[in-house]
Amino acid sequence: PAMAEYRSLLEELAQNITAEDLEQLKSACREDIPSGEGDAIATGHHWFAFLERHSKLDRDNLSYIEHIFEISRRPDLLTKVVQYRTQVLKISEEDEVDTKLTRIPSAKKYK
Repeated sequence: PAMAEYRSLLEELAQNITAEDLEQLKSACREDIPSGEGDAIATGHHWFAFLERHSKLDRDNLSYIEHIFEISRRPDLLTKVVQYRTQVLKISEEDEVDTKLTRIPSAKKYK
């Protein structure tokens, strides 16, 4: 069931990502996209698949897309991810601090 909920989260997010949004999201994570591969990412679905292939995203690790939505100014998408994290994964902001997934050193987190 958790996998199904994760898939439905990605589906919902992908449906809310326009072509314009996608350019912004790709731009926000351009250092993680090998040159030439960005053009192949034509939809939100492609973007999520790309992130999963490159171990930037999985059912239990959403911090990367949270960060991207945050810097891309998509609080609506960020809220959906945070709701999933707190309701499905049962990880609250307090727990995150304990697991050192704090947001402050976000630049270091993705190296």
